[in-house]
Amino acid sequence: MAAKCRLTRGFGVRSEAFPSFLPKEVEKIRDPFARKLATRIERLPVRFKEDCIMSSCVKPLVQSETSPVVLLHGFDSSCLEWRYTYPLLEEAGLETWAVDILGWGFSDLELLPSSDVASKRHHFYQLWKSHIKKPMILVGPSLGAAVAIDFAVNHPEAVEKLVLIDASVYAEGTGNLASMPKLVAYAGIGRLHCLFPWWEDATVDFMRSGGYKVSTQIEQVKQKTLIIWGEDDQIISNKLAVRLHSELPNGVLRQIPDCGHLPHVERPSSVAKLIVEFSQQDCYEEARCVSQL
Repeated sequence: MAAKCRLTRGFGVRSEAFPSFLPKEVEKIRDPFARKLATRIERLPVRFKEDCIMSSCVKPLVQSETSPVVLLHGFDSSCLEWRYTYPLLEEAGLETWAVDILGWGFSDLELLPSSDVASKRHHFYQLWKSHIKKPMILVGPSLGAAVAIDFAVNHPEAVEKLVLIDASVYAEGTGNLASMPKLVAYAGIGRLHCLFPWWEDATVDFMRSGGYKVSTQIEQVKQKTLIIWGEDDQIISNKLAVRLHSELPNGVLRQIPDCGHLPHVERPSSVAKLIVEFSQQDCYEEARCVSQL
């Protein structure tokens, strides 16, 4: 087991060397942003119950004294979902992580660990505790918003702020996830992780477990929360954005025009700007208070 938990890095001698653990089909990807982010994917050791899971993520190039921004992804997706927005956040100087949720992405799941809600939460907490180690600004798009809310309520010490993007938080259980349209933004790139032999078992395990039910947890969220929503979302009505804003104790809503269900894919500059401003908000307020003394 110790040997299995050695760090596996995604860097090679070539300028664009993909990690050896990625499916060989990664070479066929033409999107330069996806290719570049794929070279950054690593597997980090995360203790999970009695085992160790080599867990995939993109680590920040530099550490900072400010709160790290940690990016989750949507249902049955991966960190490559952030291929356009991640570099913009990094260029803005934010310590940025993109983490694969247990059961999806590029982690080594050969041991077939449970992928239900409690397991996803426990695994992410262990990853945070072992590697991130600081209260974070946790960003969740679509179903990732439910993951973020569930985590923030159960581990408030780990989350400083929340960012919820076109949040899928009112559907009970797995709802219509299985029949959700395969969006163009997910095509090709987004299905790369499905080539792992354990993908089907992990997804079925999650679906059978009942999925996320966080609607009753929303009012328990104490962290400042930024809600980002595409005005033209055809998957989840922006009427639910207004409802979510009304139910969150400390939330602010920002809608993006001419944008659908995946603003971080469709309008990365707008999303990055909103996240950067939200992350720096307290710093500005503190500086203003100091200047008034």
